[in-house]
Amino acid sequence: MSQEIEKQQTKDQVMGQLENVIDPELGVDIVNLGLVYEIQLDDKDNVTVVMTLTAMGCPLAGEINQSVKDSLKELQEVGDIGEVAVDIVWNPPWSKSMMSRYAKIALNVHES
Repeated sequence: MSQEIEKQQTKDQVMGQLENVIDPELGVDIVNLGLVYEIQLDDKDNVTVVMTLTAMGCPLAGEINQSVKDSLKELQEVGDIGEVAVDIVWNPPWSKSMMSRYAKIALNVHES
């Protein structure tokens, strides 16, 4: 199997695990909320989760950061990934349009 396919499978595994991280304020996972922008893998399979939060200055940033790392411990323990870092970015800014259909239904968000 090519290295590119393996890397994509690992990124997919990481995204799957991140669906277990629930935004404490909204009660929906960070993937469906559209908060995860990118999963980066280096040559040693260290993971950087590039993500944002629903609001700048979110008081739960530390909690969400820790939840992301905790959700990926299982993949670390079986050796699928190395170290985990969380990079919180503000560009592009998050908006409700980034949410999945599931998240919009769960939060009763209507498209205008």
